[in-house]
Amino acid sequence: MKPIPESLRASIGLRVDLIDTPALVVDLDAMERNIQRMADFARKHQVRWRPHAKMHKSAELALLLQQAGATGACVQKVSEAEALAAAGVNDLYISNQVIAAAKLLRVARLAHQLGLRGGRLALAVDSEEGIERLAEAMAVTASDAGIDVFVEIDVSQRRCGVPPGEPAVALALAVARHARLRFAGLHAYHGRAQHLRGAQARREAIAAVVEAARHTRDLITAAGLAVPLVTGAGTGTLVHEAASGVYGELQAGSFLFMDADYAGNEREPAQPAFEHALFVKTQVISSQETHAVCDAGHKSHAIDSGLPIVAMLPPERALRYANGGDEHGILYADGNKARLPSLGRMLWLIPGHCDPTVNLYDFLIGVRGGLAHGVVERIIRVDARGALT
Repeated sequence: MKPIPESLRASIGLRVDLIDTPALVVDLDAMERNIQRMADFARKHQVRWRPHAKMHKSAELALLLQQAGATGACVQKVSEAEALAAAGVNDLYISNQVIAAAKLLRVARLAHQLGLRGGRLALAVDSEEGIERLAEAMAVTASDAGIDVFVEIDVSQRRCGVPPGEPAVALALAVARHARLRFAGLHAYHGRAQHLRGAQARREAIAAVVEAARHTRDLITAAGLAVPLVTGAGTGTLVHEAASGVYGELQAGSFLFMDADYAGNEREPAQPAFEHALFVKTQVISSQETHAVCDAGHKSHAIDSGLPIVAMLPPERALRYANGGDEHGILYADGNKARLPSLGRMLWLIPGHCDPTVNLYDFLIGVRGGLAHGVVERIIRVDARGALT
């Protein structure tokens, strides 16, 4: 576990304007409102929620979410699960395919470790070979620990997943034949639908997903095997999965922080009003006649989903962020009353994509009292930063 540097420890209690730049900052008040809104939403719709920790990669935040009612955490990598488990998270679902023998042995060992402390581990599968390899790895461990197994169906994500219907039935029955593998249900996640801009487009996409999951569930049930759970959904579509009567668990994770990409979605009326809670703090280091330059280039934020938005400015005074390379951001006056920021001014950027942005940092700086007048309350360790295996 990487120790918190003394310079960061010393920042606790400081005003936000004294945070060094660039820094990744969490507005704790906004984050906690997002958590409460998600908890209320799940309770209202009587569904479980298992937020995706690949977004924040922090055991502290995963445990905070569980305290608010989350069932556990999703991850995408074995190493993410190992990092969070080592820091105290006991209920983990690796919502991805694991095929390599060495990785599967790590999965088996982790299932054993979590079982000893009353926890549990789950894994997704989408092939009979994957099931057989997992069963072999589980048999190697000198324990009776089992593992929950979800059959992943491809619901138009066009990534992993077996086709819905009979192919999924065959896999579910194959899982059930192994003593240490517990068939836990279906994994049905449509990632591309999360970022369809129109509310109607997302609604139509998830209607097809729900029907595929329902049909597959019913076929497995007819084959004599209970389907304990259908899990999936993301921040962009969770209202539809929650209302479907098919999904019993939501995997949405980005609601915790939100990002500039999600800000581009037309909001569903039933969607909780999640707020931006993750910001890159930056400072203007050069001021020219036509533009200004800040010290947050693309080494400080991910640009796969677009460039960041300059926050906390009214439209008429908006600044536009342009790519200045690794270490610099270029700022232009975009609103009709906008002026270029002066040398030394502090600005707040909303990253285009929160997940890979968090993965650039070892620590998040948690601020209480808002970005204008708040103070640093705590430093949050990004336990699974760089956990790619």
